[in-house]
Amino acid sequence: MYVYDQIDQRLVDERVRQFRDQTRRFLEGKLSEDDFRALRLRNGLYLQRHAPMLRIAIPYGLLSSRQLRKLAEITRKYDRGYGHFSTRQNLQLNWPKLEQVPDILAELATVQLHSIQACGNDMRNITSDHFAGIAPDEVVDARVWCELVRQWAMLHPEFNYLPRKFKIAVSGAAADRAAVAFHDIGLYALRDDAGEIGFRVLAGGGLGRTPSIGVTVREFLPWRHLLTYLEAILRIYNRFGRRDNLWKSRIKILVRDMGAERFRAAVEAEWAHLADAPSTLTEEELRRVESRFTRPAYLSGLADDTPESAWAEPGFTAWHRRNVHAHKVPGYAAVTLSLKKTGVPPGDVTAEQMDAIAELADRYSFGELRVTHEQNLVLPDVRRLELPALWRAARSLGLATPNVGLLTNVVCCPGGDFCALANAKSIPVAEAIQRRFDDLDYLHDIGEVDLNISGCINACGHHHIGHIGILGVDKNGEEWYQVEIGGNQGRTRPGDGAPGPSLGKVLGPSFARADIPDVVERLIRCYLEQRDSEAERFIDVVQRIGVEPFKERVYGDPHQEPAHRRGRLATA
Repeated sequence: MYVYDQIDQRLVDERVRQFRDQTRRFLEGKLSEDDFRALRLRNGLYLQRHAPMLRIAIPYGLLSSRQLRKLAEITRKYDRGYGHFSTRQNLQLNWPKLEQVPDILAELATVQLHSIQACGNDMRNITSDHFAGIAPDEVVDARVWCELVRQWAMLHPEFNYLPRKFKIAVSGAAADRAAVAFHDIGLYALRDDAGEIGFRVLAGGGLGRTPSIGVTVREFLPWRHLLTYLEAILRIYNRFGRRDNLWKSRIKILVRDMGAERFRAAVEAEWAHLADAPSTLTEEELRRVESRFTRPAYLSGLADDTPESAWAEPGFTAWHRRNVHAHKVPGYAAVTLSLKKTGVPPGDVTAEQMDAIAELADRYSFGELRVTHEQNLVLPDVRRLELPALWRAARSLGLATPNVGLLTNVVCCPGGDFCALANAKSIPVAEAIQRRFDDLDYLHDIGEVDLNISGCINACGHHHIGHIGILGVDKNGEEWYQVEIGGNQGRTRPGDGAPGPSLGKVLGPSFARADIPDVVERLIRCYLEQRDSEAERFIDVVQRIGVEPFKERVYGDPHQEPAHRRGRLATA
């Protein structure tokens, strides 16, 4: 865990005092709505469909059991007893009262949490691989570099009023478990031939209305220059990014309009003035940040296997196969606690579950856990000998669904049930798909499929990078759903043979909500018929044979469809 120093704590405490005064003045009518909007956004507060939404930043997805208990307490005291983990490793509260938000922020500050820059046109929460620090394929511990960027970015005066929101992701491993290519800036850690650490720098990635894969700006940036190079990119964006059109204000539009070569040249020219500026990193600064992280006291000489008797227990094998992950320390494993039980909105967790998970983290994982981009939680440091006991405890809490990487591990935004921007509901669609594919044996036969749902074009559910992506659209005031296939967040397995980042392709006309489970089932049947072996995943087949066979299966002869669906499939 990263532990605040006096500067960190003073910063968040003073921010709470500032926002408390700003909120008071707004409620007294001394600040206009326009004046207050920028202030509340920079403190994580949106106004949603039914109530304010408070987004709590969880830097690079790292949480302590103490922090999780505080989040549980806050949801009970100020909300409706649950929270929602998002695809950006944040926690969102959907029902706080505006006048109580300063009190929530004050309580967060007591456990070294905050909501600073969780919304607004600034640099958002830095995200990373949820296995950072423990992954066997790791090049560097990405958390240290995320923390360096976080400290540089927080309240940076030059970049606090950007043309639009700005997101950065860091991957420190051979596999990309952070969707790095789809961020405004993406950083891949690597080593050169001499063994020096550096970063491949991408810019201009993003989802939403105009999804884009980031372009490489630098193939290898020595680590000392990380912050000055980021500063050069942000300066170019701040200077030339559009502010006259909300839909054309992201850096991806600037990169597209300038062209990769011209944008790269502009960044390099700007960086020429910054290469040896005071923000240049030093060994001393790197050690300072590293020293603020506590490290688990791993035991040596542990058996790197699981007790033989556990395999005889019904359900343990499936859970171990899907929810237990490799660890770089012998005798340990990382374990995913699934928040994707059928009938529960993906990413939602109750206050009671938070308290119980905190207890599991204390008992089995050195009091630490992680938030994933797939809206699950991870206990990163579990002794393999204790996996059976942890599985039984997680199962009793409804947190042991063995579907990580499978079709029902749906990634889903809150959609029209909560969000004022949404065109359609997401949660009921996710539940309908989960119920259709609730047979675990069938799920395991299908194999790995990423399914993502967004309630609007803003793509908070990352539908563009789902192997199957579903987007809610508005047609004459009615909810319809567009389906695309072939998206991929990046190489989720080490090795050059794994598929790289890709954007999904729309199949065709949209569908009514009731048809979506049937459409997904037809896509899966097509995949099962076309795959060469059980090892060939859905995304592999799409990339090999293309979209057309799937499109033909979905939009086949309408007379072959059940009568209650013919009109909708034919006319949508």
